[in-house]
Amino acid sequence: MTLIAPYIVRRSERGSKFGPWIGGVVVVALASLPFVVYQSTTSSFVMLFVLMVLAGMWNLLAGFGGLVSIGQQAYIGIGAYTVVALDAQGVNPFLAVLFSAVTAVLLAYPTSLLAFRLRGDYFAVGTWVIAEVYRLVLIRFDSLGGASGKTLTGLGGIDPAMRGAIVYWLALSVAVVTVIGCFVLLRGRIGLSLTAIRDDEVAARAGGVDATKVKRIVYLVSAAGCAVAGGVLAVDSVRVQPDAIFSVQWAAYMIVIVVIGGIGHLEGPIVGAIVFFALQYFLADLGTWYLMILGLLAMFFAIVVRKGIWGLLVGATGYRMFPTVHTLSTKARK
Repeated sequence: MTLIAPYIVRRSERGSKFGPWIGGVVVVALASLPFVVYQSTTSSFVMLFVLMVLAGMWNLLAGFGGLVSIGQQAYIGIGAYTVVALDAQGVNPFLAVLFSAVTAVLLAYPTSLLAFRLRGDYFAVGTWVIAEVYRLVLIRFDSLGGASGKTLTGLGGIDPAMRGAIVYWLALSVAVVTVIGCFVLLRGRIGLSLTAIRDDEVAARAGGVDATKVKRIVYLVSAAGCAVAGGVLAVDSVRVQPDAIFSVQWAAYMIVIVVIGGIGHLEGPIVGAIVFFALQYFLADLGTWYLMILGLLAMFFAIVVRKGIWGLLVGATGYRMFPTVHTLSTKARK
């Protein structure tokens, strides 16, 4: 609780008592899946966890910071190619996934110096161009496979069933750490500053918020999260192809998932990823009709149900599994 005379600023606490318990039970149940289901099932869940991470990182940027990026696939590719490069040096690919976050942060910082010179639509298009530049640079290196990509060699001696289980647990761990990390980040001063920047950056700066510093922190965190997700994709598929890993479809997936789940809510990407994953599973055989249905659904949520599924739930019940919202009490401070 924070005191601001003559009012009291409180965080929304409804749901916080049961949220961690519910989340803990779900995580334990998911962690036990490799022991009770076939590898094909756990392999499908890897993509679900990756989508949760990617959507969560985009939501952190756009939903809380107001930075609408359509180029976060740049860091997905950087993460995947970090695994490829370290694998060629004899580093275990699973360990290399963790180093992908470091590579992304080191590259995201100078990138932010350029990207933050842009505003609004120019920032969105600029991030897309930056992602293409990274792709064009990486395919120039023959040691990384060039334009055709490269296969990881460090996973060849691992039993396929064991490799699938390790990848599954790695993806689950990354998803859990991402959710917890975003919650901790948004729970503190950075979260409050992000809300102020998103609502009115000029007013936030006038109120003493270092908007550039806060946005850069969020940008670096988002880059690291996307890079780790890219590393997971690399060890899951065993082969990295530049056109696929740098595809703008990843940005489209992030946006659609967050719009469906609820932008500006920490739970939104989780709900949206589950809905998106279910649509892929049940409608993928429809071919181009699947894409049309997905596009119509995204338009429906963007135009009609702008709060998303979780936003509707919060509006109806006030329940938040991860309470990060600050509210101003009308009760004066004594």
